[in-house]
Amino acid sequence: MRFFLLDRVTDWQPGESATGVKNVALSEDYLRDHFPRVPTMPGVLMLEAMAQLAGILLEDAVERRDEKNVKAVLTIVERAKFRRLVKPGDQLRLVADKLELREASGRARGRAFVGETLVTSADLVFAWFDRQEDHLEKARRDVLAIWMRDLQIDGDRLPAALRREEAAS
Repeated sequence: MRFFLLDRVTDWQPGESATGVKNVALSEDYLRDHFPRVPTMPGVLMLEAMAQLAGILLEDAVERRDEKNVKAVLTIVERAKFRRLVKPGDQLRLVADKLELREASGRARGRAFVGETLVTSADLVFAWFDRQEDHLEKARRDVLAIWMRDLQIDGDRLPAALRREEAAS
């Protein structure tokens, strides 16, 4: 099963930072058992939501810097802190800031807020894997287009994957 835990990208600063949202709905399967009578978003899924946002930010940074099309794969979670329960009806505001970009890996700081309250934070380390399969690249572009559809950014600030799609149209 594949989880998309990012609903929308709301701010995009290429190669530096990104902000997005995840709406926590009572209809989500994981809330049925976590926890009975006190539905709570699991911490690991909050980390995954931050990693999805940080991953697209770092992938784009590598493509801009090195002209390489890579997939960011989460390999290490450091200094994870969970400060408050996240419940149905909450909207997570996710923030990812690039910390470091290396040839084979990158690091970002992820934070999740409900309102102005910081609920989760972690440093996330990713390794790069080359993208080889066209159908996976197309699926990635489709998801990025959905996540960024209402974001008002000009062409050169768009993620490289969406700029390529726009140029091909």
